[in-house]
Amino acid sequence: MHISRQEIESAHKRIQKYIRKTPSIISGNETFGLKGSISLKLEHLQYSGSFKARGAFNSLLNKPIPEAGIAAASGGNHGAAVACAAHALGVKARIFVPETSNPAKIEKIRDFGAEVHIEGAAYADAAALCTKYQQQTGAVDIHPYDAPDTINGQGTVALEWAEQSPDLDTILVAVGGGGLAAGIASYYANSSTRVIAVEPYGSCSMYAALKAGKPVDVELDSIAANALGAKRCGTYTFDVARNHIADAILVEDTDILAAQRRLWREMQLVVEPGGATALAALTSGAYKPKEGERISVLLCGGNAELLQVNNTLAGR
Repeated sequence: MHISRQEIESAHKRIQKYIRKTPSIISGNETFGLKGSISLKLEHLQYSGSFKARGAFNSLLNKPIPEAGIAAASGGNHGAAVACAAHALGVKARIFVPETSNPAKIEKIRDFGAEVHIEGAAYADAAALCTKYQQQTGAVDIHPYDAPDTINGQGTVALEWAEQSPDLDTILVAVGGGGLAAGIASYYANSSTRVIAVEPYGSCSMYAALKAGKPVDVELDSIAANALGAKRCGTYTFDVARNHIADAILVEDTDILAAQRRLWREMQLVVEPGGATALAALTSGAYKPKEGERISVLLCGGNAELLQVNNTLAGR
């Protein structure tokens, strides 16, 4: 599959009045224990609390929507993004989430006016129920990662980032199903900027796919699984990744929680564990920058559960 920069630019023109242009800031020397500064893209400040609003708006604006409306399966962030877009555009939405979803994310979906169906032990269970509902009603599927409209929408974050922080050498991006990484890597495909996928050991569908040479199922057991917990990466996203992702790195849950703490203590930024995963590659030493390398990190989600955040920041 090929996603062109022109397609991402078209997606940006389509959605720009509906999304926030999130800030990019410089961390400052020696922040997070690093020798130099890094660029942080604060996408956790996006509408609905994550980058996924970009793909959701692009999907809804780029296809006809029937009277039955739309339906989506989600671990939480995608559901909130689809509900947000549906509310803004006056579209009926039903979101299917597993029983393990973050209560804060479920509440946000409801706040946007979408109908929520909670059932199943994992995302795959919710996805199966969503598919059945779509077949019965004719509601349009809005896929969380493995669809061109989704990937193009997510890629618009790279267009903004390139304007805010030009001449980056390396971008670290957390991966679930791979839509965000695929969009960013597609935008930077013909440049010298390297895009590196970062995943938890307990939720590593892209790493496993790149190692196996094809998408494969993985077991999910990570603090970040309700945001990054795709049991299998997408077919489209894998195709982009094997051609344009420079490397895939794994981090421990303890590293993710440590990065989450450091973001608050050193930058006063609160993100969910999935949002801290890319930074964990740096703070844990899983990724070691070269001297003078211009590094950037995407903070992808801020829909944190307050109890988890409080416990993490208190070191519990």
